[in-house]
Amino acid sequence: MTVQDVRAFNRFYTNVIGALDYSRQLYAPYSLTEARVLYELAHSARTDAADLRAGLSLDSGYLSRILARFERDGLVERAPSVEDPRRRITLTARGRETAALLGERSDQAVAGLLAGVPADQRERLGEAMRTVREILSGGRTPRPEDVLLREPEAGDLGWIVRRNAALYAAEFGWNADYEGLVARIVADFAEDHDPHLERVWIAELDGRPVGCVMCVRDEAPATARLRLLLVEPDARGLGIGDRLVSAVIGFARGVGYRDLVLWTNNVLTSARRIYQRHGFVLVAEKPHRSFGKDLVGQDWRLDLTGVPG
Repeated sequence: MTVQDVRAFNRFYTNVIGALDYSRQLYAPYSLTEARVLYELAHSARTDAADLRAGLSLDSGYLSRILARFERDGLVERAPSVEDPRRRITLTARGRETAALLGERSDQAVAGLLAGVPADQRERLGEAMRTVREILSGGRTPRPEDVLLREPEAGDLGWIVRRNAALYAAEFGWNADYEGLVARIVADFAEDHDPHLERVWIAELDGRPVGCVMCVRDEAPATARLRLLLVEPDARGLGIGDRLVSAVIGFARGVGYRDLVLWTNNVLTSARRIYQRHGFVLVAEKPHRSFGKDLVGQDWRLDLTGVPG
């Protein structure tokens, strides 16, 4: 491969991406760069201006002007942080709505592009894209900031069922009963959920899902339930489990739930440590026979009415 090969590919790819926004309305009234900043604020843990600047390779003055416009438009708020009271940035409700709208437009544009790709060529295209990313990344070790938390896309709910079933079978010997349970939980969410009060997060690393968690309404009043926390074995050690649980807690508290509960089993020691770090308290235990194993089920609870930790 030569320099000219890379430059030719870059010109081709730039033209393809430009064609997605042929009407110049994809991100209106914002620019592509402004949309990228909004996307980062909506989907990653980077709420520090310095991290935003480094992660997006933006000039500090340019980023400051973008954030100032977002403030004027009511999309972001600045709040004190331990490191620097000027630098913590969070989206407002209007900011989240705007980010969702721009994301929906982008998804529709890409879907239109993929519609022209034969079905039997899409996997080949995806593998080629992954290969380019892996080679040009130089095989570097993933960092926590490389992980993106996002909403589920087409196929992600099926991935949650498949990976839960496969991982729990491999690590704990659970049988197909567990897959059936997960499938029912996911199907219930897909068929009937309130997007204002219930949500799924997918943790993504290098373009592939590596973790997930759900927040759904519980039968008890003003109570949310955390479900199906999972992190792929090759992505553990990056703090993904903690970020997923933090996302659920922040969301549940933000929409007005007073309690957050979950059910787990005694053999899931790593998950239990995460719950304990976030303030969950064990409230009940009961032996049971499920998924082909003798287990001890545990109910955990977090009071959301106190001061956030």
